[in-house]
Amino acid sequence: MDVQQTLKKLCDQLNTVIVGKSAAVQDCVVCLLAGGHLLIDDVPGVGKTTLAHALARSFGLQFSRVQFTSDLMPSDLCGVSVYERSTESFVFHPGPVFAQVLLADEINRASPKTQSALLEAMEERQVTIEGATRPLPTPFFVIATQNPLDQLGTYALPESQLDRFLMRISLGYPDRSSERALLAGSDRRVLLQALQPVVQPGELQQLQQQVLAVHAAPALLDYLQDLIAATRSGRWFVQGLSPRAGIAVLRAAQAQALLSGRDYVAPDDIQAVLPQTIAHRLLPVDSAARGAEEQVRAMVAALPLP
Repeated sequence: MDVQQTLKKLCDQLNTVIVGKSAAVQDCVVCLLAGGHLLIDDVPGVGKTTLAHALARSFGLQFSRVQFTSDLMPSDLCGVSVYERSTESFVFHPGPVFAQVLLADEINRASPKTQSALLEAMEERQVTIEGATRPLPTPFFVIATQNPLDQLGTYALPESQLDRFLMRISLGYPDRSSERALLAGSDRRVLLQALQPVVQPGELQQLQQQVLAVHAAPALLDYLQDLIAATRSGRWFVQGLSPRAGIAVLRAAQAQALLSGRDYVAPDDIQAVLPQTIAHRLLPVDSAARGAEEQVRAMVAALPLP
């Protein structure tokens, strides 16, 4: 398998469906190569669900979609045991979480109880139902979409759940030329149906192993630790990053390096993935004056490069 040719073909195919958002598409590919979960945060109608469908199809993964609503119960997500007269026993009926890619659409419209049902699945790749622990398929990804919190019927995701997402991205409105291509082009659902897998599940696992093999020099790790320490200094953020977040940044940077055709991590790789990887985990000291992503960029600019 030619890694660079495969990854280029993958990104090119995704860009045929999600027009004019090549940077966001690349972030999504980086997230899945790093083995992480993805949160897409934006207003309705900009292509969040379409992007999740396209990712699952392009990676050749089994796909399941759940529309999160206020009355969605944990059993609707994980499954339930039903008594069957023919066998005089309870038979477990798995829920949609038993898929390689779970699209949790509008995740913040569900109650906190249902949102928390995803925590074990996202972290442990397993669910415990009625006292029995059941493993989830491999690989297992959650791609969640979220509407802005100022919209009606939304609940803020708890910090513990936000921390399980490797990346949070926003698509935003398309530019004029991209929107013209959307207006004049084919229906996105037709394009989705025509997508063919570029990467098979076995090849995806090979790519993920190559991500882990990307070299991070001691000086690079020093730079990453300096960034983590800066988030904990109290100057930029109310509370700093956890060790798990630091590992997430390193994995994303390794995947970014592989996507760029290198077998080592450069400071540019960390800077490229840092806002998307840590902003959703942090609260700026003065959140009214500057958003989390802007604060991350300001912090990066203030620290010397290795």
